[in-house]
Amino acid sequence: MTSGRVNPKFRLEDQGIEGLGNVHYNLVEPALIEAALLRGEGSLGQGGTLLVTTGKFTGRSPKDKHVVRTDSVAEHIWWDNNAEMTPDAFDALYRDMLAHMKGRDYFVQDLIGGADPAHAINVRMVTELAWHNLFIRHLLRRPERDALDSFTADFTVINCPSFSADPAKHGCRSETVIAMNFDRKLILIGGTQYAGENKKSVFTLLNYLLPEKGIMPMHCSANHAIGNPVDSAVFFGLSGTGKTTLSNDPGRILVGDDEHGWSDRGLFNFEGGCYPKTIALSAEAEPEIHAATTRFGTVIENMIFDPETFDLDFNDTSLTANMRCAYAMDAIPNASPTGLAGHPKNIVMLTCDAFGVMPPISRLTPAQAMYHFLSGFTAKVAGTERGVTKPEPTFSTCFGAPFMPRRPEVYGNLLREKIAQHGATCWLVNTGWTGGAYGTGSRMPIKATRALLTAALDGSLAEVEFRKDPYFGFEVPVAVPGVAEVLLDPRRTWDDPASYDRQAARLVEMFANNFEQYVPYIDDDVKAAAIG
Repeated sequence: MTSGRVNPKFRLEDQGIEGLGNVHYNLVEPALIEAALLRGEGSLGQGGTLLVTTGKFTGRSPKDKHVVRTDSVAEHIWWDNNAEMTPDAFDALYRDMLAHMKGRDYFVQDLIGGADPAHAINVRMVTELAWHNLFIRHLLRRPERDALDSFTADFTVINCPSFSADPAKHGCRSETVIAMNFDRKLILIGGTQYAGENKKSVFTLLNYLLPEKGIMPMHCSANHAIGNPVDSAVFFGLSGTGKTTLSNDPGRILVGDDEHGWSDRGLFNFEGGCYPKTIALSAEAEPEIHAATTRFGTVIENMIFDPETFDLDFNDTSLTANMRCAYAMDAIPNASPTGLAGHPKNIVMLTCDAFGVMPPISRLTPAQAMYHFLSGFTAKVAGTERGVTKPEPTFSTCFGAPFMPRRPEVYGNLLREKIAQHGATCWLVNTGWTGGAYGTGSRMPIKATRALLTAALDGSLAEVEFRKDPYFGFEVPVAVPGVAEVLLDPRRTWDDPASYDRQAARLVEMFANNFEQYVPYIDDDVKAAAIG
């Protein structure tokens, strides 16, 4: 039996996916919530939210992601970062997954990746869980209902958490698998209920396809000035560095919170929704996101709640620190209805520095921007990936290495070309520690970060006095109205300045050692800009 709206010439049977139980196409929020509740997938929360847990996997599994090695992609994939799978192993995986799916009910959403019609792709999401279907309905962009009658997919994603892969047979690492086959335009996900794998598979897909068109795909949030889409900004950063929090500025229009493209026409959001972390979320600090946690249809993931009142506990991390919610963009009052903006005037690179060395904001030259983009220094935040329980210093190139199928310099050169062509100003912002390293210092005050970003985006920060950082060579403001002057000089925030010097020298060495892998692929000015 089938239900819902679908192109009669593009059902699963037309894709060779046969023998399933009930197949539900393009159900809307009330129907998906009803299905999830009837199937015991979650609980109904306040305001009509859906409360779910993801089992043993509460974060992504980047080591279980594979790309099928075919002739068309072999020379373009960054194999040091992407585990390969043979075509035969993928075929066996697909056959076994389809056999496992027979007789079971599935949910299908026909959706769009990309707000710019000139560069968007049609994606069919086939999910075993009704709540996964609701999640991805929020996170990708929806065609008009009438357009579903003629919808065909460029790529199909099948997510089957109850299927366990066989490493010996399927050429993967474990029972969990995310396998991408660009030739067959097919992505298979099995063995994990973590919903973030759905959206990140599409992000990885666009990261491979768009550079061929001269478009820069970015793991970033974006916003623009009210009434002026040309005055836009992007915020690079890994999960937990503040992309969502800092781009959700009531004084600006939110374009998107996680994934964007930069084309010759400007910025465009890949997504149709938001997926922010909710740990320590408060109505005072982040009112728009907090309000979304009681909005009808929002998916509340891995949060502890009162069994009688269904009040959410934003501070209980007994399930995971990576608690999240997922909702459509229209939940944010100041969100862009189009997901489009002009070329960015400001580029912000967010780092969560667990060493306590980086200043709260620094101005970068274009060469320095490419250096720090390729370096992608930050700290993995607890819960974002399996096994991470406290901040761990790391270098994640392009601020999103797990999602980069091509070599980093491909994206680095694209970014540099875009900066040169459109004259963006680049900033490095530390949302991590100050006054000492993790365990000794404290997190950078969000109030100070917001004040510095506001000054950067409105242009007033460019007018203040800057000093050259002795370790990294970038420019650091000496004094900014509304920000404690001592905070701008991290050495002064440490009780022992000599300890700061040793820590800074250690971090410089870590940068240099990490960057050696890119030296053969970059220009001399970027090498020279490496360290001050």
